[in-house]
Amino acid sequence: MAAVRLLPPNKFFSREEWAEITRLSRWRGPWMVAHAWLVSIALAGLAAWTQNPVAWIVAIAFIGGRQLGLAILMHEAAHGALHPNRKINNSLGQWLAGAAVGSDLIAYRTYHLQHHKYTQQAEDPDLSLSKPFPTTRASLGRKIVRDLTGQTFFKQRTAQFAYAWTGLRALLRGDGPGKGEGKRGGSTRAGTVFNKQSDDGVTSPTQDVPGTIAVARATGRFLLVQMLLLALSLAFYGWTPWLLWIVSLATTFQLYLRIRNIAEHACTTTGSEDPFTHARTTYAGWLERATVAPYWVNYHAEHHLFMGVPCYRLPRLHAALRDAGKHDAMTIAPGYLAVVRQVTAQG
Repeated sequence: MAAVRLLPPNKFFSREEWAEITRLSRWRGPWMVAHAWLVSIALAGLAAWTQNPVAWIVAIAFIGGRQLGLAILMHEAAHGALHPNRKINNSLGQWLAGAAVGSDLIAYRTYHLQHHKYTQQAEDPDLSLSKPFPTTRASLGRKIVRDLTGQTFFKQRTAQFAYAWTGLRALLRGDGPGKGEGKRGGSTRAGTVFNKQSDDGVTSPTQDVPGTIAVARATGRFLLVQMLLLALSLAFYGWTPWLLWIVSLATTFQLYLRIRNIAEHACTTTGSEDPFTHARTTYAGWLERATVAPYWVNYHAEHHLFMGVPCYRLPRLHAALRDAGKHDAMTIAPGYLAVVRQVTAQG
């Protein structure tokens, strides 16, 4: 199958308009990363201070949204759109975003750009995420239960640590960079496996040596971040803030990640040559933006049409496509609940 056809920006924008809409801010990317962390820390600290179980539940609901936000910001860094300085972009994406949720930026970038090149085609590595849909409400309900009870998290982390152990042994044997896989060797599947959910909850990476080494390094960063958060938690409020963070990662983050994955491509056109049909934009209110749709990730059709546009300018791109009369050609949902109803109505 040929790669997805790219749209020429000059069909919708003048040279000056396109330069402005793709211009990267030096402060907005770092601010979004800081915002995700500050909101999470404030919620965990406040809930711990109240010692109120209702406050704990509220904190878990919204911390999971900021954890998804960190995953989204790693995705933004994968496109080089988090900061105009490449080193700063990669450091923010790798250490302050991806490490918090156990992903590797470099491996994710290779994998994800393949997804953009072949969106909803047979070669799309993410096709398995949308292929099971439509499904039944009972099936989706079972997945939601697994997410909110921590079963998905446990299954993913068990797989991650198993691959990481294999990669660590390879590193100790001296099978790391310098023996054919390159300085930053890593399976294109390995870096993203723990931020993508297949029909059974886990997308398995390849078990090649570079891939397991990439997982080992990502796992090391993940554990380092968790230990730092635990140390901060114990220093100020005891165990409670860290436990709220971990419980959020194991429950609401998993659910929001699943809903986000469903909304992006489930029940869109597969195999079409029309780039307007490959992804869905979903309108989001404040509650959805605080949970399943942080940092403008809901403008996913626009992102696939022009992936060089930073996330904070996607609403402007959405308006420009409306003014050009292109909304009728796009898949646009009025909300995430409407998407869930659509992907289960035909199940």
